[in-house]
Amino acid sequence: MQLRMSGLWYSSIVTEKKPKPKYRIRNWQHYNKALVKRGSLTLWVEQKAIAAWLNSTPSTRPGRPRTYADAAIECLLLLREAYPLPLRNAQGFAASLFDLLQLNLPVPDYSTLSRRARQLEVKLKSSAKAIKHLLIDSSGLKVFGEGEWKVRQHGVDKRRT
Repeated sequence: MQLRMSGLWYSSIVTEKKPKPKYRIRNWQHYNKALVKRGSLTLWVEQKAIAAWLNSTPSTRPGRPRTYADAAIECLLLLREAYPLPLRNAQGFAASLFDLLQLNLPVPDYSTLSRRARQLEVKLKSSAKAIKHLLIDSSGLKVFGEGEWKVRQHGVDKRRT
């Protein structure tokens, strides 16, 4: 089809969409297990990290002292990176995790996360899709793949050397 507008010719090319290929799932049991596994989460919180959640250092700057330690802000920013979430959703996700873990800790609101995120940088060692274990201990946040936390916690397995 060609159109003529103000002395110029415009041609419009009509493209047909290719149909999507249809995939046949033959092993439904395996497929369903894979879909369920997508939502699994292992979160480890050490007692020292719980004790260090709130800021205990006195402020040298004028104004209101910070309520949350840097580790608390880093923790929520790491959760936000691991599961691509907006700040408001990260706040709600952390609150629900603390409810499930029965931790009586306050969760920083999204505006505090936004302000403090400018000063802190969260870098993941591996891609967010490969994260298997989030470990929060007194030294900070760590991301472990499959089995790394177990080896760190219990030592090298006799069978696997």
